[in-house]
Amino acid sequence: MSSSVTLQPGREKSLLRRHPWVFASAIKHQKGRANLGDTVDIFSSEGKWLAKGAWSPKSQIQLRVWSFNQEEVIDNAFFLRKIEQAYQGRLHFIHKHGLTGYRLIAAESDGLPGITIDRYENVLVCQLLSAGGEKHRSKIVWALNKLFPECAVYERSDVAVRAKEGLEQVTQVLSGEVPDEVTIEENGVKILVNIKQGHKTGFYLDQRDNRFIAASYAKDKHVLNCFCYTGTFGSYALAAGASKVTNLDVSDLALETARRNAEINQLDLSRCEFLNKDVFEALREYRDQGVQFDQIILDPPKFVDSKASLNRACRGYKDINMLAMQILKPNGILCTFSCSGLMPQDLFQKVVADAALDAGREVQFIERLSQAGDHPVAACYPEGYYLKGLVARVI
Repeated sequence: MSSSVTLQPGREKSLLRRHPWVFASAIKHQKGRANLGDTVDIFSSEGKWLAKGAWSPKSQIQLRVWSFNQEEVIDNAFFLRKIEQAYQGRLHFIHKHGLTGYRLIAAESDGLPGITIDRYENVLVCQLLSAGGEKHRSKIVWALNKLFPECAVYERSDVAVRAKEGLEQVTQVLSGEVPDEVTIEENGVKILVNIKQGHKTGFYLDQRDNRFIAASYAKDKHVLNCFCYTGTFGSYALAAGASKVTNLDVSDLALETARRNAEINQLDLSRCEFLNKDVFEALREYRDQGVQFDQIILDPPKFVDSKASLNRACRGYKDINMLAMQILKPNGILCTFSCSGLMPQDLFQKVVADAALDAGREVQFIERLSQAGDHPVAACYPEGYYLKGLVARVI
């Protein structure tokens, strides 16, 4: 017997707009036996069929929609279709930028809720953050092997958010032989990716376009690359003719990889330095010592992990942008980012504007930046828009 849920009166509106989430508070009752990740039918309070979703009773998001087609079966062929459709939609970006690393599946925005798949050379890295993804792991791997027989498949579901779905963290080889490290290429720049220990699925693919844009300002400039991770913004800047790049991070492993990235791109190591320092402390030291830069890149980790932390995050963004503005030379360029989905674009711009007031600087916004095109935002799922950035001229 199939399982189903019936929604509270009036709570079907988001599904009629094809938003893929159903919250626990929207559910009136559940009928039939359903285990974690099982597919259940969703009905309105008036008995109208609405969608099929993956059941996750421990999560606030108790259902994530697989399909709005009542006839569709969530089987091997379903995942094959979804993944192939996503791949075909990315071929333009792959060819345009000469990519050997890209996001293949962007979760809800590609119709596969809670599932992220990135390709690094010939390794596909999966992150399954939903009960539905967990349930259908074998089908996902089957589809990937079918579409990309040349690729190994590795799982990096080692994130705390899985606990909200009642799932444990896991990393494992799903098929093939997985190396610890591969080299990808984007826009002519080579990048080392640590598959098994790197951040997220190994690397931040979403900043690809922004690395290229930031580098366009770097010629003959001294660039300060904050929260540099493996130094890719810095490698782009050096390749574009920066006079010097200073990379800041608190991870020795990241900084060593940043150095190796410069080396494999045959860049002049005498024009770059790699400093293990807390960025907030370093910026204050530079300000107090009167050290200035031509261009600063601020790409901090996520400051906002819940709505309750938004105000605290705003203070952090304001502080760090104020400090950066204070150490930029006249007409210096600030490239500043927020990767927090809960930070609205207009609020981020306001925070940076307030930072300019506190810094006593006149600032012009000259470009607005977002995530690369292989990280699409489905029209019915605005939450998919998370990365926002500004290029500012600090006068």
